[in-house]
Amino acid sequence: MTTISRRTFMLAATAIGALAVAGVAIAEVPKLAQKDTYKVGFAQTESNNPWRIAQTNSMKAEAEKLGYQLVYTDAAGSAAKQVADVNSMIAQGVDVIFLAPREEKPLIPAVMAAKKAGIPVILLDRSVDPSLAKAGEDYLTFIGSNFVEEGKRVAEWLAKNANGKSKIIELEGTTGSSPANDRKKGFDEAIQAAGGFEIVASQTGDFARDKGRQVAEALLQAHPDADIIYAHNDEMAMGAIAALEAAGKVPGKDVLVLSIDGGKEAVQAVVDGKIAAVVECNPRFGPKAFETMQRYAKGEAIEPTLVNEDKFYDASNAAAELANAY
Repeated sequence: MTTISRRTFMLAATAIGALAVAGVAIAEVPKLAQKDTYKVGFAQTESNNPWRIAQTNSMKAEAEKLGYQLVYTDAAGSAAKQVADVNSMIAQGVDVIFLAPREEKPLIPAVMAAKKAGIPVILLDRSVDPSLAKAGEDYLTFIGSNFVEEGKRVAEWLAKNANGKSKIIELEGTTGSSPANDRKKGFDEAIQAAGGFEIVASQTGDFARDKGRQVAEALLQAHPDADIIYAHNDEMAMGAIAALEAAGKVPGKDVLVLSIDGGKEAVQAVVDGKIAAVVECNPRFGPKAFETMQRYAKGEAIEPTLVNEDKFYDASNAAAELANAY
């Protein structure tokens, strides 16, 4: 009996050692000590639109309010630069990294490098590939909106309010990004379930106004009978409106325009009748982001996903809600 117990122990010890070498036994997020002040990194993906600017301002304002040092970087739309930005933050010895990953797969090395350096990562607004990195193991949590639900809400509104319009052009966000993937999934599945609609074209506009305008122009020429444009964000929706007007079409009358983000310009377009409906994607991350960081430092268990609440704007409430839009 003693021999068996000893042999079992030795086998178990060997297995544990092998797992440790493989990195399995340390599959947990680095700890965060409680301190009066912190040096915090925020790796932003880009700053070329009102949503990103609102998010950045919210993060900066909260860090200043708390008296924390914020190391801020802007990747200017480059996943490679964003990886380099995170590596720079690691070299500077930040306590925590807030990361808004441009794309799901290319930012995995940055997440893993921070983990190896003992720095917890909190993902904001976009996630990373769940098959390659997991919340609670490789990074602490994802804070953001339910992108699938956003796309679904647009489709559900359209199914009830299309008034006979049925041919859809879809302007997708940045290829490989979680909001583009999920907003397409939520919308496409819900609109297919509704029946009576056809997505005649679906192409990326890279979440950018001018690219959205160019793609909308080309797709409207290829599909002149299209009477609905669903844009994955406000910037592309505004670009689509410009394309429609240049083509002599009336947004909101000849073609319904639908969007996600809910910035003040887009909500004003709803008031003006140019956008039919828009789902908000709340950019004010600062309070929840830093509260989550502080909770973790206190030893609290953090949920793998923290969902922001998003409003919905259409003709019924846009005028009343305009002042509250970012």
